[in-house]
Amino acid sequence: MLLDNPKCVVCDKEIKGDEVVFVKMRYPKRSGFTEIKAYLRNESKFICEACFNNKSF
Repeated sequence: MLLDNPKCVVCDKEIKGDEVVFVKMRYPKRSGFTEIKAYLRNESKFICEACFNNKSF
């Protein structure tokens, strides 16, 4: 679970590297974080481009 690849919350498709995604997240309270991928994986939800274009979420 710790190293699982992120998935689209709508269609459950695995997000691949260099793929266009849309991220739903809260603006972070703290500043100066450097682990962007880890932060996104822990604090956000990914939506693939196809689902975002279909507005099916």
